[in-house]
Amino acid sequence: MKTPQEAIDLLIEPSWIAAVDPDLVLENHAVAVHDGRIVALLPHGAAHDRFNPARRVVLENHILIPGLVNLHTHAAMSLMRGLADDLPLQEWLQKHIWPAESAHASAQFVYDGTRLACAEMLLGGITCFNDMYFYPEAAAMAAAGMGMRAVLGITALEFPTPYASDADDYINKGLAAREEWRNHPLIGFCLAPHAPYTVADASFSRILTLSEQLNLPIHCHIHETRNEIAESRQVHGVAPLARLDRLGLLGPGFIGVHGVHLQEEDLVRLAATGCSIAHCPTSNLKLASGIAPVARMRQLGINVGLGTDSAASNNRLDLFGEMRLAALLAKGSTGDASALPAREVLRMATLNGAIALGLGHETGSITPGKSADLVAVSLDGLNTRPCYDPLSHLVHVAGRECVTHVWVAGKCCVDHKTLVCSGQNDLESATALWQNRLEVRREP
Repeated sequence: MKTPQEAIDLLIEPSWIAAVDPDLVLENHAVAVHDGRIVALLPHGAAHDRFNPARRVVLENHILIPGLVNLHTHAAMSLMRGLADDLPLQEWLQKHIWPAESAHASAQFVYDGTRLACAEMLLGGITCFNDMYFYPEAAAMAAAGMGMRAVLGITALEFPTPYASDADDYINKGLAAREEWRNHPLIGFCLAPHAPYTVADASFSRILTLSEQLNLPIHCHIHETRNEIAESRQVHGVAPLARLDRLGLLGPGFIGVHGVHLQEEDLVRLAATGCSIAHCPTSNLKLASGIAPVARMRQLGINVGLGTDSAASNNRLDLFGEMRLAALLAKGSTGDASALPAREVLRMATLNGAIALGLGHETGSITPGKSADLVAVSLDGLNTRPCYDPLSHLVHVAGRECVTHVWVAGKCCVDHKTLVCSGQNDLESATALWQNRLEVRREP
């Protein structure tokens, strides 16, 4: 007697599957999805025998990958894309970005800016982002409305902004937002002290306590520029990372952002304490901060994920671009052509980021039991032929324009390169309105 077929929601049949964990590229296999989760990964024929899907998606000449994880963003700053280019970090921040935020940042600004960022990220295969900005309740509403997974920062600064008056006020408001959204399946939170040069020891101590009590990651800029290191030595007697270590913040839940100027002793400290690094190669170059020693980080076993930073300093929320640039910088800066092969770079953009956020059990690989956060990338164009190694093509040939389908928790968010969610016209109108408000008019 023939075994009855299992009813499932979705069966995806691509030419290749990059599972990431295990580190395999499977040909002519299918992914079975039900109730938002991956049920099985098996050959096409076996899938047809076992399952009766409500929807079947056949993707010839496509590679299916886990949803990309953007480990560092300031999503709402998409509304400032190109606002102040070709400037070093501190001038860019102090003379342009912070004044613009003081004049315009609001819950509506964050909602509209985060929706714009989510649209760009989803179309580029990013299914999860780790954010650091103000009004996290507005960002949560935007991400949830777009069907996207987000980890939102409970930001801390010592100086006032339109959002909060001091570090305690920032933290209290962030905690209130977390409480409001704590049961949403796609929305999580982390603690996000901006940087050692903007946060006092007492605030870091409170953040550490909250991290331990609530089991939340800590997401913080570190060693982005030489100036911040010199100032830290002058004010605190040690470099920023050593100061954070002295305060007890370093550990498996700590995500250091940028990490451009790290000495060997810093790298050893990160490895010994189990920290993660969010590598943002495009932003690091565009702001002339430098090139992070990522190849050495990986040699030491440091968990490195990839981030875009904001669209104001990148100016794209494009992890395909970050994967390729990260690989090339590692090779060029070390003189080692074998540094950061395609498989490792894909892992950085997926599972490593998920692990850093404490979501490695939920997303980051195509593994039965995990959430069905999946991305289909077409390798069907003339510009991708011939294809001897689909993973090499994924990193060094394909771009975000090759993304055709995106699922988050089994729900289709991008179908044939088109956003499924409604409201694109409203988003375009809102973006135009903010551009009129923010536009910088220079004297001729």
